[in-house]
Amino acid sequence: PPTTAPQLSRAPSPHSSVSPNSDGQKRGATVSFHDIHYKVPEGGGCSCRKKATKDILIDLNGIMKPGLNAIMGATGSGKSSFLDVLAARKDPSGLSGQVLIDGAPQPPNFKCLSGYVVQVCAKKPTTHTKRLRSSLLISSCVMFPGRRGDGDSHGPRELEVLRRAASVGTQMIRGISGGERKRTNIGMELIIDPSVLFLDEPTTGLDASTACSVLLLLKRMANHGRTIILSIHQPRYSIYRLFDNLTLLVNGKQVYHGLAPDALDYFSDIGYTCEPHNNPADFFLDVINGDSTAVARNNPDNNDPDLPSSQAIEDKLVQEYKTCNSYRQTKAELEKIVSGRQSLTTVRSRTITYNTGFFTQFRWVLHRTFWNLALNPQTSVAQVLVTAFLALVVGALFFDASFDQTGVQNRFGALFFITVNQCFGSLSSAELFITERKLFVHEYISGYYRVSVYFLSKVLADIISLRTIPAVVFTCIIYYMIGLKDTGAAFILFMFTVALVAYTATSMSLAISADQNVVAIANLYMTISFVFMMIFAGLLVNLPSIAEWLVWLKYLSIPRYGFAALQINEFVGLEFCETKNTTTRCESGELILEKQGVDYSSWGLWQNHVALLVMNVIFLSIAYLKLRFIKKFT
Repeated sequence: PPTTAPQLSRAPSPHSSVSPNSDGQKRGATVSFHDIHYKVPEGGGCSCRKKATKDILIDLNGIMKPGLNAIMGATGSGKSSFLDVLAARKDPSGLSGQVLIDGAPQPPNFKCLSGYVVQVCAKKPTTHTKRLRSSLLISSCVMFPGRRGDGDSHGPRELEVLRRAASVGTQMIRGISGGERKRTNIGMELIIDPSVLFLDEPTTGLDASTACSVLLLLKRMANHGRTIILSIHQPRYSIYRLFDNLTLLVNGKQVYHGLAPDALDYFSDIGYTCEPHNNPADFFLDVINGDSTAVARNNPDNNDPDLPSSQAIEDKLVQEYKTCNSYRQTKAELEKIVSGRQSLTTVRSRTITYNTGFFTQFRWVLHRTFWNLALNPQTSVAQVLVTAFLALVVGALFFDASFDQTGVQNRFGALFFITVNQCFGSLSSAELFITERKLFVHEYISGYYRVSVYFLSKVLADIISLRTIPAVVFTCIIYYMIGLKDTGAAFILFMFTVALVAYTATSMSLAISADQNVVAIANLYMTISFVFMMIFAGLLVNLPSIAEWLVWLKYLSIPRYGFAALQINEFVGLEFCETKNTTTRCESGELILEKQGVDYSSWGLWQNHVALLVMNVIFLSIAYLKLRFIKKFT
């Protein structure tokens, strides 16, 4: 298969074209953060009063310079939240303070200008595919975001991305290793050559050796002048020694911010000495967690069994940091950066910028979507095979329907089943947006493409591959097996109606599932909706006999419009005769439809199609709006 891939670009960063250093390498941007405070509303409580808030980050100040900057802390200490704030990926409603880039206000579209590698589990395809297209080639994944406005795709020379035609892998297809997936993720962000690269837990799911190789790659890039900021939980010593700058957090508060090699001396000065052969990263976490063993080791002469509490140790660490020389030096540097500025205000806007037009984005995203389907054909092939098998079974059950009352009943049953089957067959579309939610959110807020581009590409790919082709196969098999009206026009109209019902049911499924997070819940909502629609389709209950206060529900039934259109297409122009006791009694198809309350006029046929088209537009609009206004910041 070809190794060239669809490519898109994000808007070029004003910070990526900075002056080179003495080695001729471009230097990354300096990221400074001033009085960062982030809080979120707590759940529960009475809705009649103002909800309480929880502080996630408290009074954070510091500078991240070109190099490898690590953010460490225990689980729940605020590492990922802090990283998201620096990368402009947090909801600004609960954020105060400001992040500056090279002393300038963080641009509203900073998330489109920087690289961000999300936290993924490298060992589980079901998890990593939220970030990577599982069946795409590595080159396709990496090159997709790289096309700039001038058409040149390039990345940093130090990145040795895997240059072979291997797919990322799924649960059914063995792909690349966890380390290769992680490097592919990094490559996707580096291809636009950003001056700042953020990584959330880059070693998650990797073995020690692979994690070390990934960090060595980052270290090489940092040595070439790039600013790399990463959150990490508990690295081994071979990884810790690579850090240039270290920030330690405990419950959202800073207890250290400065050069990583100086951290041990700092802790020793405040009374916590790391014993020989102990991993500094483990030692720091023991101390900030208030581990009694670590405290006892550093207080060997203390015979008091009542050791300080975790809260007391936390308070001491915070206070010691605010009175140390490192803190004063950092504050002095921050004051120099903001000198001449009257005030610091948080940038509240979150702007998405693009470097390519709508049609360029649409071309490449649609290409990638179909290419993904081509390399992962299990779903589409299974859909066609199941449809063909079902058509054969139903065709055998209603085979060669006669032109008597039995034939009338069989035709009604077959047409009703065909319509309902198209509705329930659309349940598979519930996964269309749900399974790729995180991937879509990440690529959209990073400026890869517009929401409309993604929406149209996914809908077109689903309609053509999973709705149109199965509908054509189903019609070709079942139509003549049942013995329906033997005219070319009737056959084409039958196929069109079946496909239109499938489109409408799919659009309703998308409208229901677009803002859902769980496929099972979306399927439940759709199943209940289709069951109620099926009742008002016109077969199970005679529509003219329904009470007036309930009859209006028939106008919301997709199967009703499809079933009515198929009945008109089939019965108009046919005659059904029944012979009893040498007496033959014939009845026209029009009379049969009249008894069913079906308007069989030419307009009666097309009004059902118009109704389905209108419902299509309404449901697709709802799905798009849900996708457009979905929460994109945490």
